[in-house]
Amino acid sequence: MPSSLLAVSDLHVAYQENRLISEALAPETDGDWLIVAGDVGERFADIEATLRSLRERFATVIWAPGNHELWTHPGDPVQLRGVARYDALVRMCRDIDVVTPEDEYPVWQGPDGPVVVAPLFQLYDYSFRVPGAATKQESLERAYEAGVVCTDESLLHPDPYPNRESWCRARVAATEARLAAIDPDLPTVLISHWPLVRQPTDVLWYPEFAQWCGTELTADWHLRFRAAAAVYGHLHIPRSTNYDGVPFEEVSLGYPREWKRRSGDPSPMRRILAGPR
Repeated sequence: MPSSLLAVSDLHVAYQENRLISEALAPETDGDWLIVAGDVGERFADIEATLRSLRERFATVIWAPGNHELWTHPGDPVQLRGVARYDALVRMCRDIDVVTPEDEYPVWQGPDGPVVVAPLFQLYDYSFRVPGAATKQESLERAYEAGVVCTDESLLHPDPYPNRESWCRARVAATEARLAAIDPDLPTVLISHWPLVRQPTDVLWYPEFAQWCGTELTADWHLRFRAAAAVYGHLHIPRSTNYDGVPFEEVSLGYPREWKRRSGDPSPMRRILAGPR
């Protein structure tokens, strides 16, 4: 059986039910790769233990950070903030042989390859504003009035940047340059915690939350950088959609209260490329 490129996100292993699901994730062949598109957990030790365990089972593990990994949670002994926390996560991943957005992008050579598999870290800049809001401030005010405020506002610190949108813009510029340097003859799989386009947020129950879900600066990346697929999480709405002819795969597990409402047993891994022929 040919190997597969599989993907999952939003494991949130602080929940015991989710931890058990994560521990049960298994490859179909010895050569399977696993994409982990962020939000493994909040505490550094949980993130490391989970990624280490997954790396022991899968031939390659590719991680892109989510907002929860970047939190400086009061219960986490590791109290690094902002860029320092992200850099520490990257060092940890390298120590356990997990690919990060700071590493050379690996090339998938499976039956659907070759394809460059690119984990991205671009954050968000509040440009997915509440409809009718002209500024970030107005959009945030409407979110606070509605009682829909992302915990990032208190736990995701941008240090040393003055704010999260400044960090986002720096990440977008650096990532764009790396993507532009990929061999133009090769397609890509673009992996990010936050969706590259705004359309997936249209189905949110609380539209005010969209402003924490991405940036308009990446709206054409799936076309410019020849995406065979775009993988994301964050929204906790697992589904397959298509924008401009490109498959977008939302691969979240989500919180137990969410996945327990879905029919059947949770099976969060999604096949992105290759697999049985």
